[in-house]
Amino acid sequence: MRIEVRTKPDWEVAYSNQGYVPHAMDLLEAGAKEAAALRERLVNEGRAELNQRYGDGERHCFDLFWPEPEVLEPDAQAEENSAVGRRAKGLVFFVHGGYWRAFDRSYWSHLAQGPLARGWAVAMPSYTLAPQARLTQIAQELAQALNVVGARVPGSIRITGHSAGGHLVSRLACQDSAINDDIAARLHTCLSLSGLHDLRPMLRLALNDDLRLDAEETERESPALLTPRDITRLICWVGGGETDEFRRQNALLANIWAGLGVETHCLEDGNFNHFNVIDSLTRPDSPLTQALLTD
Repeated sequence: MRIEVRTKPDWEVAYSNQGYVPHAMDLLEAGAKEAAALRERLVNEGRAELNQRYGDGERHCFDLFWPEPEVLEPDAQAEENSAVGRRAKGLVFFVHGGYWRAFDRSYWSHLAQGPLARGWAVAMPSYTLAPQARLTQIAQELAQALNVVGARVPGSIRITGHSAGGHLVSRLACQDSAINDDIAARLHTCLSLSGLHDLRPMLRLALNDDLRLDAEETERESPALLTPRDITRLICWVGGGETDEFRRQNALLANIWAGLGVETHCLEDGNFNHFNVIDSLTRPDSPLTQALLTD
């Protein structure tokens, strides 16, 4: 007989990633420097379109990175955007985390390296942060961003995001999200990295002073409580060294959407923590990059 008992956690500790990982801010700042270096290189190579608009808000911008033409020459699957003369196998759309209230796209540009090396275009949007925006508005902004970027890059679409970004891309993959029909038809894989899929625990946290969630909004914006679109694959990926709550949230969405007919994959990756589990996206041959891009 196997009996698993879960005691009531200290909710603040359970969801406090910076308190759980020593030198977390050092890891973030190191990543930001690597991201800036990559942007500079891609600008010099003519493969970066920075500060592109998807809306009228101050943070309604995205960066779009294109692969090297040499990567695509032997690949008949690469499609061209005739308007800009660019080619790519498809689009990777990455949404950053920060508990919906911190950071912007500039911290994460280096994560585009793996998909770029395999011939994919990569878009990274910013969005209005809490408390200036509630989560419902943020989710709508990301749908608007994906509609705009998807019109720029033809082919298959893979959406991925980290932490709060994992919630937001999972929300895009729900039937009632505001993505248009063309984008929905091209949506292939949703990869949620350390995502938060049931928002109801957020009501117990001090950060809700900024999020301003209520019971109705948590139910309306929790992917685990919603119906998924007809996507090819959902991947829920978390570090094996993350808190019990993040690992539970990871398994939760995969288990529920599997029961709704979606092909789901649920993985706990080694001993990686919340801040370094995403680093594998920088490598084209990593299991994480391969999982995102495999047909």
